[in-house]
Amino acid sequence: LSAVSTGSQVLNLVTFVVTQLAMGVTVLIARYLGEKKPEQIGAVLGGAAVVFTILSIALFLLLVCFAKPIAVLMQAPEEAVSLTTGYIRICGCGIFFIVNLLSAIFRGLGDSKSPLLFVLVACIINIAGDLLLVAGLKMDANGAAIATVLAQAVSVLFAVVILMKKQLPFTLTKADFRINPQCRKFLGIGLPLAL
Repeated sequence: LSAVSTGSQVLNLVTFVVTQLAMGVTVLIARYLGEKKPEQIGAVLGGAAVVFTILSIALFLLLVCFAKPIAVLMQAPEEAVSLTTGYIRICGCGIFFIVNLLSAIFRGLGDSKSPLLFVLVACIINIAGDLLLVAGLKMDANGAAIATVLAQAVSVLFAVVILMKKQLPFTLTKADFRINPQCRKFLGIGLPLAL
């Protein structure tokens, strides 16, 4: 319990910061739709995909390589440091599913119901995973971390399927996937929120 509680604080902090950073993307999508400039949205999403991929790689390296110092810094009880380290490391391996822009895209398009549905799916799978891996297979904090990552992965997959079925008011090209002027704009909105 202590390991999961301490490790979850790290994961919750990362999730909160990423969500607030993604708010800049949400705002720009909504703004360009309102201004009838949907052709700008592709550059926002392409730039955001690059920035958030870089962020994911940095978080992956930080959480996997420095899991133990993070656990100690978070003041995990001595007996729980090893389990907390495992929890943080496993969640770090799944950070690519945790750091995603899909909910920000849906909210920017004016759909706040779908992100709520993604969270619901993730919660149900996380609970089922905890029951199976922790209560059933006695995998302790590692089982809880695996359940969390699996829940996020399924939620992302679910979001991608729904997004692909949606009729989108913009196009996304290969040329959009680069650092571009839109990155500065969404970071200008999202960074203060994240900080």
